[in-house]
Amino acid sequence: MKEHYIVDKNGKRISVLLSIKDYGKMLQELEELESIRAYDRAKKSGDDTIPFEQAVDEINKTSE
Repeated sequence: MKEHYIVDKNGKRISVLLSIKDYGKMLQELEELESIRAYDRAKKSGDDTIPFEQAVDEINKTSE
C-alpha cells in the first residue's frame, strides 16, 4: 500500500491519500474484521443457536 500524506503548514500529517485499489482493499478487510467481531460477540453471548439452513427457512417463511 502506497500512501501519500497531506501536511499542514507545520509539517503535521492531517490527511492521507490512497489509491482506489488500496482503499477498496482496506474496506474489504474492515468488513471482514467486523464479521469476525460479530461472530465473537455471538459466541460470547451464550444465546441459543440454530443451524444456518433453519435460519434461512425461517427468514423465507416470514417474507412470503
